[in-house]
Amino acid sequence: MSVTSDRDPVAHATATHLVQLLLPLFDNDGRPIDGARFREVRDELTARFGGLTAYTRAPADGIWMAEQAATRDQIVVYEVMTGTLDRRWWSAYRATLEQRFRQQTLVMRVLSITIL
Repeated sequence: MSVTSDRDPVAHATATHLVQLLLPLFDNDGRPIDGARFREVRDELTARFGGLTAYTRAPADGIWMAEQAATRDQIVVYEVMTGTLDRRWWSAYRATLEQRFRQQTLVMRVLSITIL
């Protein structure tokens, strides 16, 4: 028998949202991001949503074309599940993270998922 909390989106819903944050390992000037920044995000999201999944062992490599030149980035992905999506909160949090991680734009995305 498992024990669940009211914040557990899996226990009480069949449909929910998966919010993914793509966090860069380096700022826009190529300087490494301090590990404390990642711990802050982990702690904040865990406190608010009751849990977090972090894909940190093998950073993902991103590449895109910007002004006729290839730009590369290394990222880790943090994700949380939530039964309701507070777009205003996520928008403000994204702006906060853009400052902390010294980014012009930080990618956050949401997927609607069904718990099987």
